[in-house]
Amino acid sequence: MSRTVVNRVLLGVVGAVLLGAGVLVLAGGLDLYRRLGVHPPEWWPLTSPDQPVVSTRSRERWVASAWWWPTVIGGLAVLVAGTAWWLLAQLRRSGLSSIAVPTPGVSGLRLRVGARALEEAMESGTVVLPEVERAGVRLVRAPGHPRLRGAVRLRPGGDPAALVEHFEDGPRADACGSLRLPALPAELRIRVLQAAPAEPRHGRRGRRGRRQSRVE
Repeated sequence: MSRTVVNRVLLGVVGAVLLGAGVLVLAGGLDLYRRLGVHPPEWWPLTSPDQPVVSTRSRERWVASAWWWPTVIGGLAVLVAGTAWWLLAQLRRSGLSSIAVPTPGVSGLRLRVGARALEEAMESGTVVLPEVERAGVRLVRAPGHPRLRGAVRLRPGGDPAALVEHFEDGPRADACGSLRLPALPAELRIRVLQAAPAEPRHGRRGRRGRRQSRVE
């Protein structure tokens, strides 16, 4: 599981917890428990509009301390700022939407190629190998120049060295030539699937023996 997926799952869990807490507070503030005939337990934080979220005993215990309000306000501010930054970081696209193509000798012309079109072309050029089961390519931002990130899954017995050579001489070279780029750095992650374990002979003999006994 990638870091992006983990971050989004954690963000979803935190959002679900905050949403559930907000629904509970709203239900108490709107007096829905009494209207619906629901009897929450005694330790429930908020059951009616007249009941405060923080009990009087808790307020009197901590409010007298000089550090209470600065700590609460500062902690909530840090929590809100951190959550907002985390959310924006997940929504921000790390990949490129398009890539500029040099046009030497032609002034006033700006040519851009869609990143997804380039990614699909490189994926199609990678999966032509018989040993490749799945390939994914993404164009991402990098300081000074774009960079390719590829993930390829090979079938059992696949040759990673042959795949790298094919990727360098095929899809990557074609992309550099078509886009007139001097270089297009790439990071290629290769995963070779393991072959299924062979079935034990004694198991096959046992099944054959059972089948023979039934036939007889």
